Amino acid sequence: MEKISVLIADDHKLIRETWSFILNNDPRFIVVADCGDSDQAVELAKSKKPQIVLMDINMAPASGFEATEKIRKLSPASKIIGISMHTQPAYAKKMLQIGARGYVTKNSSKEEMIEAILEVHSGNKYICDEIKNNISELVLEENREMPNVNALTDREIQIINLIKEGQSSKEIAVNLKISLKTVEVHRHNILKKLKLKNSASLVNFINSVATNI
Repeated sequence: MEKISVLIADDHKLIRETWSFILNNDPRFIVVADCGDSDQAVELAKSKKPQIVLMDINMAPASGFEATEKIRKLSPASKIIGISMHTQPAYAKKMLQIGARGYVTKNSSKEEMIEAILEVHSGNKYICDEIKNNISELVLEENREMPNVNALTDREIQIINLIKEGQSSKEIAVNLKISLKTVEVHRHNILKKLKLKNSASLVNFINSVATNI
């Protein structure tokens, strides 16, 4: 039986090594490459043409969302499974909308990850149980509005992550090589899209529900 080829893209070396060990010791899989850089992930997908890509959403220098879009163009046969600590259904929805075939949180078990790979490889979509449960809770809770995370651009997600790290607007401007005014415009747009009143509300949002965008 031909082994399912897998590319692992995650910015944590221990996670990459752990999954490489697990999958390479299962006769159904072979890890053809792993990396901790989103640009490298795109290049490896282009050259290796893996059947499955395990893509961490919170990557650098570009987000996993952006890397996913590039891989879909350069290696369309590769099926991508989004991986994240984030359990908000909106992030799973965004990942699937840009072409991923599955979404699994880092709270998922080894068995669930393997099931996701097998299902996606077979041509099906896969959403882990944790996300399904959270979707059910949202449906049951009347009057609860989900933040419009899908409307955020990759740059806005990048800025949210830098705010999460405690960087000021000036530091973000230097880090991203953009003007301070541009950062402030992005922050204003983020507040508007997430329906938040001010910067304090944004910080609370990041600390409570956006710890791993």
